[in-house]
Amino acid sequence: MNDLPLFRLPKPIEDTFRSDAEIVVFNGDVSDFIKQIPDNSITLIVTSPPYNLGKAYENRISIENYLRSQSQLINQLYRILKNDGSICWQVGNFVEDGEVYPLDILYYPIFKEIGMNLRNRIIWRFGHGLHASKRFSGRYETILWFTKSDKYIFNLDSVRVPSKYPGKRHFKGPNKGKPSGNPLGKNPSDIWEVLAQDWEEEVWDIPNVKSNHPEKTVHPCQFPIELIERCVLALTNEGDWVFDPYMGVGSSLIAALMHNRRAVGCEKDADYAELARQRIRDYYNGTLRYRPIGKPVYQPTGNEKVSQIPEEWIEQSQERLLETRGDYE
Repeated sequence: MNDLPLFRLPKPIEDTFRSDAEIVVFNGDVSDFIKQIPDNSITLIVTSPPYNLGKAYENRISIENYLRSQSQLINQLYRILKNDGSICWQVGNFVEDGEVYPLDILYYPIFKEIGMNLRNRIIWRFGHGLHASKRFSGRYETILWFTKSDKYIFNLDSVRVPSKYPGKRHFKGPNKGKPSGNPLGKNPSDIWEVLAQDWEEEVWDIPNVKSNHPEKTVHPCQFPIELIERCVLALTNEGDWVFDPYMGVGSSLIAALMHNRRAVGCEKDADYAELARQRIRDYYNGTLRYRPIGKPVYQPTGNEKVSQIPEEWIEQSQERLLETRGDYE
């Protein structure tokens, strides 16, 4: 996975912010930690804030109070963000009494009020999640990508996807007969899909971290590392700081370290913070369980028992068919 000797970190994992550090993991409240970070010092802030859904690690408060508290933090994040930096804010939906509140829409005016510019609303689609009986089951979340200014880092070549028709040529004009595409691939657009051809399509179809996912830990809402890798590659350069104010078990930090960026994260839960430290150590000693970026999403062959139609359903279907025929006779 890497060329570092086993059980050796490049630099220690610090617990307070230092400008010369490589890795910082802080256990405590983000509102206290962020005071340590100087103005205009972070290139990419990427996180998934608590969704206020009443999970074990959240306090359920009103949606108005929730957004108000988040607005205070976002103002501080703006302060520490570099002028060419970005914020990637990954959210799902808040659900109350069966009604869905799309958090990305509710967050948008908070970012606009402080002068940030929305560059893309990225769709992250996954095949498994919570099932619903009174509405369609949700199978996607969104990443709001905001920049602090009009001059921002965007390394498109680092995240290009294979062209569907690489042999396509210009059919008229001064470039007639020459290839019309880019030899490095095409722009993946704001909806990406990970299939057998790497990032070939246009939806970020990345498995969420559930059940038998190789990265699964005790955290109930864990980031897949490859989701953050793409943000890191496109929106930062080597040596830049990547900050996750709600780091959980450290997936964002690992994604940054994998690509020679500096990583800083904050986590209120002591157990999660320690697990993040251990996962960083595991990465450097080569034992981290990890789903590689671009790995094809598993598709059942039909031979697996769990992918076959249960015999009971076949019998019920046959019985209904016979009943229907009887009604017409």
